[in-house]
Amino acid sequence: MKHLILAFLLVLCTASAFSQAKKPTIMIVPSDVWCNTNGYMMEFDNQGLQVKVPDYKKALQENSDLLLVISKINELMADRGFPLKNLESSLKSLESEAAEDAMLTSKGGGEINESPIDALKKVAKADIWMQMTWTVNTTGPKKSITFNLQGLDAYTDKQIAGASGTGEPSFTAELPVLLEEAVLSHLDNFNVQLQNHFDDMFTNGREITLRIMTWDTWDYDLETDEFGDDELGFLLEDWVANNTVEGRFSTSTSTENMMLLEQVRIPLYYERNGRQRALDARGWANGLRKYLKDTYGIESKLMMKGLGQAQLVLGEK
Repeated sequence: MKHLILAFLLVLCTASAFSQAKKPTIMIVPSDVWCNTNGYMMEFDNQGLQVKVPDYKKALQENSDLLLVISKINELMADRGFPLKNLESSLKSLESEAAEDAMLTSKGGGEINESPIDALKKVAKADIWMQMTWTVNTTGPKKSITFNLQGLDAYTDKQIAGASGTGEPSFTAELPVLLEEAVLSHLDNFNVQLQNHFDDMFTNGREITLRIMTWDTWDYDLETDEFGDDELGFLLEDWVANNTVEGRFSTSTSTENMMLLEQVRIPLYYERNGRQRALDARGWANGLRKYLKDTYGIESKLMMKGLGQAQLVLGEK
């Protein structure tokens, strides 16, 4: 009897621990292919290069099918313990921030340069983006839906989960019903892939990239050995090793003027004032900026490229 009671309590504790496990924050967006096929793309100038990106706002305002698809996927994911962030609400927050950024300039008169997608990721703060593509197939009076669902790490843009398939032909013409019939048998495995990736991030850290450069007006470089018992580049690597999960990172490039550190694993959370807070690439790299200033008197300028790449330029702001 005691063994049965202990076994029962163990099952309850395991279930409770699983239910309390941290879930990734997720946002569903239409894929680039779907947006391009349906005419929801816009162009922006990226340092002289014209780049096409999805126009999510226009798609949401003009395509009712998109709203139905997002609503249905949100419903299915929420039923499985994965509530999604709302794309439309994030876009409204983005418009508010854009109004403030439009008035922001550097000391030298430069303006902020980032793509609309980078800006949305910054506001959305999602761990994973779910990209959805679908087409409705018609065979006589019957219809079916073919879908492709991709889970992308918002920081690295690497695909970490996927599901695709075609539902059984049906006489119904309602898109949410067709979508549910097509997706349902694939969704649980998709969610397992999402959670496994997030669990790996929780254990081994979030992957980012750190690029360190120098201003040409600076009197020193990364091979300077006047700041300590080794060259500055190695001192920087020491800080990164001490502030990553199990010291995980790789130095891909190292010259006198530039270093590229990839597969840098930073913690998902940090403790502040007794509370656990989310840590992103910008907050982590700012720790290095402060360390350089406080320890060696080196001024530097922190810039971001998307969510996953921090750039630190040494010598001045």
